[in-house]
Amino acid sequence: MLNFESDYIEGAHPRILERLVETNFEKLSGYGEDEYSYRAKEKIKEKCASPESEVEFLVGGTQTNQIVISSLLRPFEGVIAANSGHISLHEAGAIEVSGHKVINIKTDIGKLRAADVEEYLTDFSDDESREHMVLPKMVYISHPTEYGLLYSLEELKALSEVCHRYGMYLYLDGARLGYALMSRCTDVTLMDIAELCDVFYIGGTKVGALCGEAVVFRKGIRPEHFTALKKQRGGLLAKGRLTGVQFDTLFTDDLYYLISAHAIDLAEMLKNVFLNKGYKLFVDSPTNQQFVILENTKMKELSQKVKFCPWEKYDAEHTVVRFATSWATREEDVHKLSAFL
Repeated sequence: MLNFESDYIEGAHPRILERLVETNFEKLSGYGEDEYSYRAKEKIKEKCASPESEVEFLVGGTQTNQIVISSLLRPFEGVIAANSGHISLHEAGAIEVSGHKVINIKTDIGKLRAADVEEYLTDFSDDESREHMVLPKMVYISHPTEYGLLYSLEELKALSEVCHRYGMYLYLDGARLGYALMSRCTDVTLMDIAELCDVFYIGGTKVGALCGEAVVFRKGIRPEHFTALKKQRGGLLAKGRLTGVQFDTLFTDDLYYLISAHAIDLAEMLKNVFLNKGYKLFVDSPTNQQFVILENTKMKELSQKVKFCPWEKYDAEHTVVRFATSWATREEDVHKLSAFL
């Protein structure tokens, strides 16, 4: 059976596995105090052109979002997110269980607009009961969004300006950041993100690693005692070498970018297969996630041969489904999907 269900259905890129085997018998200090973690952090800071930033490794996306948000916010503060944002829908209330409200703003296909954020903040400031309300202190975005869409540099700058004018953090979830950076339609670089966001993370789990995310804090933003906070929330690996070796490998010889570009190439091929056969896209995604409108009987028939992710109801007869490519997607599988269609 073909499988386009997600971008983390495979294990890890072979070069990562090779490095893990090669370093397996080295005796290294724990909790990220090893040479590979140190080296990976320096490589990431170099790629960000931000030598004064601080990098921390965590084990997965949900833990990263919860730990970053809960460590930066005070108990009465909340985080603004799109109503379709990952922390709003797909993290089982991980942010709320940490004691912080996710303040949802209705958006157009998942992208937060600076004007909408400012409108909310203006209304909040004008509310005479605001002292009894959750104080918005952070804006959360993901790049790409849940629908595979991208923020332009102009949009990112506008969000950054609003956040900093109101004394708020701008936090970017980069679980699929590699696919955003290598999209053919982007004008945003890793250096732009490091300059405009207070904190963001570079996703490894969905971009070639077994597990792990690299959080980048702008100078002065990293909370005190962050190691203890990571440990309390279950995000600190005793064998920190696991994330260190993986990110050191991903950021050697531009592997992170090369494997992300492969996924984009295959996603464009996949998109053209659907379009050439007369299918309609729900959104025109420039990244590795493609959202297609399938008639329900066709969806059921296709699911006997291909795995994909049902996303949302389109109407009584149609469903939006997601097909995702990854660093490991093969061109021959796209051709086989074309034959099935």
